[in-house]
Amino acid sequence: MKNNTRNFHSLSQLVLSAGPLRTTRAVKLSKTTHFEIEILDAHTRKQICIVDKVTQTSTIHDVKQKFHKALCTYNISFIGGLVNGNLYQFHYLALVNSITINVFLAEYTGPLLIYLLFYLRSSYIYDVKESSQRPRHPVVHLACFCHCIHYIRHLLETLFVHKVSAGHSPTKNLIKGCAFYWGFTSWMAYYINHPRYTPPSFGNRQITVSAINFLICEAGNHFINTILAHPNHTGSNACFPSPNYNPFTWLFFLVSCPNYTYEIGSWISFTVMTQTLPVGIFTILMSIQMSLWARKKHKIYKKKFNLYVHRKSAIIPFIL
Repeated sequence: MKNNTRNFHSLSQLVLSAGPLRTTRAVKLSKTTHFEIEILDAHTRKQICIVDKVTQTSTIHDVKQKFHKALCTYNISFIGGLVNGNLYQFHYLALVNSITINVFLAEYTGPLLIYLLFYLRSSYIYDVKESSQRPRHPVVHLACFCHCIHYIRHLLETLFVHKVSAGHSPTKNLIKGCAFYWGFTSWMAYYINHPRYTPPSFGNRQITVSAINFLICEAGNHFINTILAHPNHTGSNACFPSPNYNPFTWLFFLVSCPNYTYEIGSWISFTVMTQTLPVGIFTILMSIQMSLWARKKHKIYKKKFNLYVHRKSAIIPFIL
């Protein structure tokens, strides 16, 4: 009864908002005058449908039945198209997100497997006698461990942390991205796992300090990405990522994109730890690209939250 009363009240408002009955295109059949009622939207005043063959003796119940019939007759294709359109959009967005995730997985899985190939199958790549006669320096094993940690973190975050936006689809950059990551990984792995690889100039101290800094940057990058995936939803700056009790997130006080800062720190540490030219070149190119991304995001933050980020740097505290 409550639902019927509510529906009756809603229909009454809808009919009354359409205005008085009019005799437009009136049809006379057997001395009975029929009217057409134009149903309008109460807010936009746009026509919803036309209820025809309404007599002067018609009740609200009659109008209600004709209204439902007219709605199905005139708008069924529109409603169906709208629903199908939404379903299509839903499946399309799901497909885009699936393709985007697969692209990232391809970019990150390749370097992981390529590096392990050079590390585990060195006898198939280098000279067999030379590989067997020259023992590997401990930094070679440490470099393989750090490299695997880096890309395993990327893969796990892609699957369980990152949220892909609807408008972001890097499929057009698939070949370029894979060529960049896979090519540089092959170059780095070839040098670091080579039997004639020479260890860093300052020995274990250089290796230890850079390895610790690498692990710190990797941990910081993970915690920053977790905050970016689950931002705070309270306060006036709800959409702006903010630090929490975790010390790794306090870099948000200084820069707008600390995830890029930690990423560059990881590769600088890896460069110092291995002391190889390919890693250095890769670090420089990655730093340039991430600086461009950070400046772009920083400009967006300044437009939306000018009072909040006007003292921050984009990626390097107090510098860039």
